[in-house]
Amino acid sequence: MSHTEQEMRYLELLRDRYGSISEASAEVAHLRAVLQLPKGTEHFLSDLHGEHNAFLHMLRNASGVIKEKIQELYGYLLPKHEQDLLATLIYYPKEKLALLKKQGLVDEEWYRLTIYRLFQVVLTCSAKYTRSRVREAMPRELISLIDEMMYSDGSPEKEGYYQGAMQSILDTGMGDAVIIGLSEMIQALAIDRLHIIGDIFDRGPRPDLIMDALERFHQVDVQWGNHDIVWMGAAALSEACIWQVIVTSVKYSNLKSLEVGYGISLRPLLMLAQTCYADDPCTEFMPREDGGQTDDEDAAEVARMHKAAAVLQFKLEGQLLARHPEYEMDSRRLLHQIDYEKGTVSIGGKTYAMKSCHFPTINPEDPYALNEMEQEVADRIAMEFAHSDKLQRHVQFLFSAGSMYLCCNGNLLYHGCIPLEEDGSFAAIPVDRVPEARGRAGIDAADRLARQGYFARLGSPERRIGQDFLWYLGCGPKSPLFGKDRMATFERYFIAEKETHEEHKNKYYELQDDEATAVRILREFGLSENGFIINGHVPVKVSKGESPIKAGGKLLVIDGGMSKAYQPVTGIAGYTLIFSSHILSLVAHQPFVSKAAAISEEQDIHSRHSVVRQMEHRLLIADTDEGRAIEGRIKDLLELISAYRSGELKELRG
Repeated sequence: MSHTEQEMRYLELLRDRYGSISEASAEVAHLRAVLQLPKGTEHFLSDLHGEHNAFLHMLRNASGVIKEKIQELYGYLLPKHEQDLLATLIYYPKEKLALLKKQGLVDEEWYRLTIYRLFQVVLTCSAKYTRSRVREAMPRELISLIDEMMYSDGSPEKEGYYQGAMQSILDTGMGDAVIIGLSEMIQALAIDRLHIIGDIFDRGPRPDLIMDALERFHQVDVQWGNHDIVWMGAAALSEACIWQVIVTSVKYSNLKSLEVGYGISLRPLLMLAQTCYADDPCTEFMPREDGGQTDDEDAAEVARMHKAAAVLQFKLEGQLLARHPEYEMDSRRLLHQIDYEKGTVSIGGKTYAMKSCHFPTINPEDPYALNEMEQEVADRIAMEFAHSDKLQRHVQFLFSAGSMYLCCNGNLLYHGCIPLEEDGSFAAIPVDRVPEARGRAGIDAADRLARQGYFARLGSPERRIGQDFLWYLGCGPKSPLFGKDRMATFERYFIAEKETHEEHKNKYYELQDDEATAVRILREFGLSENGFIINGHVPVKVSKGESPIKAGGKLLVIDGGMSKAYQPVTGIAGYTLIFSSHILSLVAHQPFVSKAAAISEEQDIHSRHSVVRQMEHRLLIADTDEGRAIEGRIKDLLELISAYRSGELKELRG
C-alpha cells in the first residue's frame, strides 16, 4: 500500500532515528516486550498546603511502600529495629550515615552488609522495569559500577567481579557515595508516577520546597487547586491574585513562604500598615491560632499588615468585578455598600452593624480607588512578584506539568468539582468568548484562558482577561476549583451575624454519593464507568465516620488533612492513593513528628492500608495509556519497515 505525501514526510522524519530495516525491527521487538511488563506504580496525593516536611517524608518513604519491600525481603531475617534502621538509611542516607558514624557504628563489615542489603532492595524495586529505566535512576557517576554489581547472577565469574568491586569501594572510600546512590535509586524506583491533585500552596510554611522536589521528580503531573491558581495568577501579575496571596500569608502569620521561599519583601506593606493603621488595634485581623507562632507584639504588627492588605484586596477585587458582569459576582462588591458615618453595611437587602469601621485609606466617594500610597505599595509588590525568579520558574512548571484535570489510565483526576446546576445538569462556566461552556468543554476552555493569563503579551487585552479569570478560578461561584457560591471574607472580618458567613457548596458536593452522577461525569470525559474519579479539596472527616470512598465506589476523595490545621477535623494526616499492577489501595497516614525524630529515632509515618479494588489480573503496560502510545509507535515503525521493503524509502544505513 502506497503512502500519502504527508505520511511520507512523517516516515522520512522517523527514518532519521531508525535508518534501516534491522534498526526499526529491533525497536519493534523491544517495544512489544515492554508492553508485557507490569504497569508502573502510581501515587496520588492532594492538598499538601505547604506542609513540606510531611510531604517530603512521604516522597522518601513512598508512602510506606519502601518499608513493605524491606519487610518482604527481611521480615523473617532481621529484627524490627534493624529493618527500621535500613529504612531510615534509605530515606535520609546522608544524615543517617553522619549520625551512625558519630555513634561509632560504621566499620568495613557494616559497609559490606549494608551495601549488600541495599542492592537486594534495589533489585526488588526494579523488577518490573526495563534495564534502561533502571539505569536512568542510577547516579550518573556510578552507573557502570552499580549496573554490573546489580546483575551479578551468582556465577563464579560474576561473584569475583562483585567481591572485587566491593573491596575497591571500601579501599577507595566510596562506601558513602554508593549507599547514598543506592538509597536514592530505591526512592526513585518505588514510585513510577506521581499525581498531585491540587493545593500545593496555602497556609503551610514552605510550598517552595515542595515545588523544588516536584521539579526534580522523574514523572509528575499536577491538577491545579484553588490555592495554586491564585499563586499562578499572582505570578502572572494579576493584582487581585497578588493581594489574595498576601492576605492568606499574613492571616496565618506565614511570611516564610513569600519572604524566605520566594525572596518577596513585604516591607512596603509593613510601611503602609505602620503609617495608616498605627493606632488601630485591628482586632478582627489578628493572625489565626492555627498559623505560625508569633508573640503579642509581632501579632499586632502582622494584624496591621493583614488589614492593610485586606483593604487593598477588596478594592482591587471590586475593580475587577466591575470589568466582568458576566461573573455574576457584583454582590461581592461591598465597599460602596458601607455607611461610613453610621458604621453599617448593606448586604442582600439587609443592614448590619460592623464590628469596626476604621478605613483611613478609603474615600467613600470612590471606595475602590487606591490612594497614592497604596498604589505605590501595589506597584512595588507587583515588581517583587515579577522579579522572583524562583516563583516564576515554579509557576511555569505548574503550567507545563499541570492542568485543570487529567484523564489517566481510565481514571479522571481533578481537584475541586465539576460545577453542576441545582437540577444536576452541568453548569456554564463564564469563559470569555465561549458561550454556554459546560462540562468538559467548559473546563477545557477554562484551562486555555488560564494559560492565556500567563502567556499572552503583558499589557494586552488578552492578558488582562486571562489574569482576571485566574482570580475567578480561585473563588468564583462556577469555578471547578472552588465549588462554593462565594468567599465570605469581608463578612467574617466585620459582621458578627453568622448568617452572613455562610458559604454554600455547589450541587456537586450534595451529589457526591450519587453513583449515576459519577458515571455521567466519567462518560462526559470519554471514560468508562469502570474508572474512578479522584478528587481532593474537601477534607474527609474520618473521625466522624465519613468515608473517602463515595458514589458506590466511583469517587475517591483523597484530602485527608495533610495540613495540620485540618487534622483535628479529619482525625488523620493525609491520604495516599496507590495504584499498582495488582491493587488500588488507600493509605491513611498519621501525623509526621519531625525530620529529626525520623533520622535519630527511626520514627516513620504510621500508615493504614485499605484495598479499594483488587485487579482481576496483573495489569501490564499494554493495559495503560502508555501502552496505547507504544502501540501507536509500533504501528508507525511497521509502516516505516513497509516503506523500506516496498522501495518507497531507502535505508540510510545497512
